[in-house]
Amino acid sequence: MTEAPLDLDRKDTARLRKGDLAGLDGLMGRHSDRLLRYLRRLLGDQSVAEDLFQQTWVRAAERIRRYDASRPFAPWLLTVGRNLALDHLRRYRSESLDEGSEPAAPDEGPGAIEDPLARLAARERRERLGAALRELTPHDREVLCLRFEDDLSLKEMAALVSAPLPTVKARLYRALARLRARLVAGGWPEEGAR
Repeated sequence: MTEAPLDLDRKDTARLRKGDLAGLDGLMGRHSDRLLRYLRRLLGDQSVAEDLFQQTWVRAAERIRRYDASRPFAPWLLTVGRNLALDHLRRYRSESLDEGSEPAAPDEGPGAIEDPLARLAARERRERLGAALRELTPHDREVLCLRFEDDLSLKEMAALVSAPLPTVKARLYRALARLRARLVAGGWPEEGAR
């Protein structure tokens, strides 16, 4: 019987606390994709996200004794990454926060669309959505990413961003409204028009 990810996280954090880097390897194996995707969306820049991705793992390893093992590891790790990302955004506010580009998702692999025209249309929709997301503020991108990519509940999001639940709900609602407005302005068909 395989162990649940939460149990594996607890074992690996205990190993890391003892100085065993194999614990870090296990944690990275389970959480790296999610962390990098989160940072990329929050920052809007692949290279900066990769730099902060590395810094997040270093910081997490350094501060592993502060982690409360009775709670899930992923939200704690995302919080470490979020804090580094927000520090970076504050430091470099004079630079454009929305210039970064994110590579489009590959069209190959499981579940790929076989019809070339359908694949082209799906790619165009992804690119338009990505462009609209990059036009949003980092806070808007963050709540959208946490909810729809990382599939966090509103309660989990509130804990991660250290904000009351009603505030997170309002941020998500406003971010969705701004995203929708950007998509419609860019030629995306409105709800009833499809």
